[in-house]
Amino acid sequence: MATHTLPSAMAHRGCHVQTQAVAQTTPLRTQFAGSRQLRRAAVRAAQKTLKSSGRKQSLQIRNAVKELLEFDTKVFEKEKVDFAGAEEFIYRGGRDKYKLLPQAFKGIEKVGVLGWGSQAPAQAQNLRDSFAEADMDVKVTIGLRKGSKSAEEAKQCGFTEEQGTLGEVLDVVGDSDLVILLISDAAQANLYPRILAAMKPGATLGLSHGFLLGVLKNDGVDFRDDINVVLVAPKGMGPSVRRLYEQGKSVNGAGINCSFAVQQDATGTAADIAVGWAIAVGAPFAFGTTLESEYRSDIYGERCILLGAVHGMVEGLFRRFTRQGMSEDDAFKNSVESITGPISKTISTQGMLAVYEKLDDAGKKTFKEAYAASHGPAMDICYEIYEDVASGNEIKSVVQAGDRFDRFPMGKIDQTYLWKEVGQRVRAARKEEDIPLNPFTAGVYIATMMATVQVLREKGHPYSEICNESIIEATDSLNPYMHARGVAFMVDNCSYTARLGSRKWAPRFDYILEQQAYVAIDNHEKLDEDSVNEFLNDPVHKALATCSQMRPPVDISVGGEDSNEGVGAGAARIEYSSSVARA
Repeated sequence: MATHTLPSAMAHRGCHVQTQAVAQTTPLRTQFAGSRQLRRAAVRAAQKTLKSSGRKQSLQIRNAVKELLEFDTKVFEKEKVDFAGAEEFIYRGGRDKYKLLPQAFKGIEKVGVLGWGSQAPAQAQNLRDSFAEADMDVKVTIGLRKGSKSAEEAKQCGFTEEQGTLGEVLDVVGDSDLVILLISDAAQANLYPRILAAMKPGATLGLSHGFLLGVLKNDGVDFRDDINVVLVAPKGMGPSVRRLYEQGKSVNGAGINCSFAVQQDATGTAADIAVGWAIAVGAPFAFGTTLESEYRSDIYGERCILLGAVHGMVEGLFRRFTRQGMSEDDAFKNSVESITGPISKTISTQGMLAVYEKLDDAGKKTFKEAYAASHGPAMDICYEIYEDVASGNEIKSVVQAGDRFDRFPMGKIDQTYLWKEVGQRVRAARKEEDIPLNPFTAGVYIATMMATVQVLREKGHPYSEICNESIIEATDSLNPYMHARGVAFMVDNCSYTARLGSRKWAPRFDYILEQQAYVAIDNHEKLDEDSVNEFLNDPVHKALATCSQMRPPVDISVGGEDSNEGVGAGAARIEYSSSVARA
């Protein structure tokens, strides 16, 4: 990959909080030797070592986020919230806050939204609708590369050259007061020098992912110091951001929670713009983070329980259940449908413990066995993923994959017998009330979810970020799409970075659960009671309960194969591609 260097006049002089690179640690899997009992002991000992070695870095991240949370906007009131004993500040959204948007966006006449991938259609339409409802004369314009195939879809959503709301990328950049960069991450890596150079002094660069900061760090450059740099990251893929916004129009706003960050504030108004942007795209509440904390948690989470892990997990569970004698349809119901149906819905509204409490005594025994056997192996992969993200390796992998798209585009992931034949057949005959809450599936899924949570906590991320990135996004935004039309409808309506990560890491979770967790269960190895007790008493349950109190009153509604609900121009896609703009 070519190294891009910004002109010296554009080099930023040390405005952002940096944390040291993650200490290199021995992967847990290298300590797996000897009997299963010894391996379990090794896992627990390794986790303690990793916790100790990571404390310094965790403290750095916590302190960086704490500094951000001390930002006060001049327009919006912040609210102190207790997340399992840790105080954090949030900003509540809702359509009743739209009256404050003109003040938050004071001085901004044109918003340029670059790209038309997962997030851009949703955010551009939501912003346009919110500005109109607030009676604001702010123009939202889409910026696309010349000849983009996405131009036709943008026109179907009301963005046109004739109205001055559709243009070429760099023209839109130079004409906008707020530039929201929503092209693919790999394209950002190629184009950021030209985009930054084209921005007006005093303009605001808006990001919905901290990925670009990771690219700049890898390249050894920084943002211009005469612009604001803010982040608003919806905790859900673009189609869900739009769908819940539409559904929430009658209930003072549903939408998707957002994190926000102020990387640099050249004008003194960056915090107002960031929070206003979050509210305008429909966030029920927005919570503070940093760009670095966001890209680590986001790239990590989508490779773990959000996408990669759940995909790999259901493939293995389906095979296991059919080997045990279940029919193909019953195996699909007890694996995929159980997760996307009763397990996700229970976690969303009542929490993880409620899934366990719903089981009878025999079911609780099965849950414990599956949880205890799966948690350690899942932690192994989760740690590896986090450290690959933190070191910059996973970012480099995404950029390199984008450079190969012309020769090796992303392949389809829903054409196997499991998804194309069994999945479609089961969904066509589905009765929601008949979907089983399988205790084995619940144990494996929640063990992997808890592993995702625990790594983020040990690495110093705040509970607001942990709960949204590891739990709420899975149950409220992503799993409903797999429930509607299968795994590709979920994965491939996300960003290129998420799609690549899911394809890369799903087989790893499938393999490690098959080779370690299920073998331990089949060999009737001693139950790790400590692991189960830690789950039952983990403070994340209290933090999640706090988040649930702020949950939107609307469940996302998206149609299956026989419905166009939530599908079409500016919404979810059913045809997927992979290409990256070049510099």
